[in-house]
Amino acid sequence: MSCPLCHKIEQYHSHDVVAIFEHSIVFLGPWQYYAGYCIVTAKQHCTELFELSSEVRHALMDEVAQMAKAIHDVVKPRKINYEWLGNQVPHLHWHLFPRQQHDPNHLQAAWLDIAQAEKDVAKKEHLMHCAKGKSQLIQELHRALGM
Repeated sequence: MSCPLCHKIEQYHSHDVVAIFEHSIVFLGPWQYYAGYCIVTAKQHCTELFELSSEVRHALMDEVAQMAKAIHDVVKPRKINYEWLGNQVPHLHWHLFPRQQHDPNHLQAAWLDIAQAEKDVAKKEHLMHCAKGKSQLIQELHRALGM
């Protein structure tokens, strides 16, 4: 069975890569209404956290936290939502959604709006719009990471 995240890691395009850490690669997510939204993807294919050695597991979680701190420093969100599911793509990855007070549904999961966007072209364009521009946002995140 082919894993889409393993394929994405093998064939990544630099225009959507925010960071490459020892145990993960970070992609800028498509839903940039949530400015700074990133997906931290484990380089090693596994489906469950317990499959990793303790050392790798701790290092990977440190990378998630490091990325969250950079997002926080750049976009100054009210809160960062950490989504770690794997139901659709069984490969360890985390969605980091920066949430702002002005988000219309800031007390609900971002996935509710995203599910609606899959059926509504105007909403999809709205949620995929990046006010700063994706390349500028990636550059700011690089600086915040010290890269």
